[in-house]
Amino acid sequence: MDQAQSQKKFAIFFPVFLSFFVMGFVDIVGVATNYIKKDFGLSDSMANLIPMMVFVWFAIFSIPTGMLMGRIGRKKTVLISLFITAIAMLLPLCFFDYFGALVSFALLGIGNTVLQVSLNPLAAAIVSQEKLASTLSMGQFIKAVSSFLGPVIVAFSASQLGNWHLAFLIYCIITVLSVVVLFTLPINESAASETPQQSSSFRQIAALLKDRHLVYCIIVILLIVGIDVGLNTSIPKLLMERAGLDLDDAALGTSLYFASRTIGTFIGALLLIKLSPVGFLRVTLIVAILAFAGMMLSSSLWPLLILIAVVGLACANVFSIIFTLALKHDMTHSNEISALMIMGVSGGALLSPIQGLITDQWNFTSGMSVILVSLVITGFISFKFKS
Repeated sequence: MDQAQSQKKFAIFFPVFLSFFVMGFVDIVGVATNYIKKDFGLSDSMANLIPMMVFVWFAIFSIPTGMLMGRIGRKKTVLISLFITAIAMLLPLCFFDYFGALVSFALLGIGNTVLQVSLNPLAAAIVSQEKLASTLSMGQFIKAVSSFLGPVIVAFSASQLGNWHLAFLIYCIITVLSVVVLFTLPINESAASETPQQSSSFRQIAALLKDRHLVYCIIVILLIVGIDVGLNTSIPKLLMERAGLDLDDAALGTSLYFASRTIGTFIGALLLIKLSPVGFLRVTLIVAILAFAGMMLSSSLWPLLILIAVVGLACANVFSIIFTLALKHDMTHSNEISALMIMGVSGGALLSPIQGLITDQWNFTSGMSVILVSLVITGFISFKFKS
C-alpha cells in the first residue's frame, strides 16, 4: 500500500516539477545572447534587445493570464504555456538568423510568463496547505538547477555536437515530454474558481499601487530581475575581456553564478528561520554591492570567479524576501499582489538595453555600472522596510 501511494505521489508531482524545470529555460537568454552576438556580429545594443524580447512580456501578459486561468483552469493554462515554449525551442532549429532569434525568445518570454503565473496555483491545487510552502520551495530549487544547467548544455552543444543552438533541440524534447506527462495528470480544480473578474482585478491593482510599501517592493523586483539578467549577459563577456577565456569556457561563468544562487537559496532558507528577513536583506545587498564593485575592478580569473560566486550567493534570496514582504503586508489581496510581483519580472527588459547602449557609447565597464547603480538603489530601498 505504501509503495502504491508513493507511486501515486510521484505520478502527480513529476509533471509539476518537470514544468518547474522548463520554467528555468528562460535563463538561457544570457549565454545565448553572447553566442548570437558572435554569430551575427551584433553591437551590444542590438544584442541586448534579445533579453528585452524575453522579459517585456511579463508586464503585458501577467494579468491577462490570470483572467485566462480563471476561465479555462490552471492545468490547461500550464499546457498552453508549455506548448508555446516548445514552439519557441523549435524555431531556431528550423531557421536561424537574428530575426528568428528575436521571435524565438519573444515566444519563450510569453510562454514563461504564462507558466510562472499558472504553475504555482496548479501546484496549490494538488497539495495540502500544510505542504504547499515546501512544494513551491522545491519547485524553485528545480528551476534554479535548470538555470544552472543552461550554460552547461549550451557549451556541450557547441563543443560536442558542433553547434551551440542544438541546445534548443534538447530543451524542445524536455518541453514536449513535460506536455505529454502533464496532459495525463488528472487534477480536480473544482476549488479553483476563486479567480477575480477582470474589471475588479484591474481596479484593485490600481488601488494597490497607491501603497508606498508595495511600490517599493515592485521597484526592487524590477531592479533585481534586471540585475540578474544583466549579470547573466555580462559574466561571459567579463571573463573573456578580463581573463582571456574563449566564449565556450566563459559561458560556464554563468553556471557558476546560478550554482551560487542555488546554494544561496538553501543557506537563506535555513538562516531566515531565525533571522529577520529585512535585516538579512540589507546585509546581503551590502555584500552584493561590495562584491560587484570588486568585479568591476578585478582583472584576474580566480578573484573574478570568487566575486561572481559571492554576488550569486548575496542576490539569491532578494526576490523571495521581497515577495514575502509584499504578501504579508496585505494578505487580503494576495492574488493581486502576486500578479504585480510577476509583472515586476519585466525588469529583465529594463536594464539590458540601457546597459548595451552605454557599452556601445563608452565601454564595457561603463555598461556594467548600470548594474552597480541598480544594486545601490535596491540596497537603499531595503532600509525603507520596517524590521
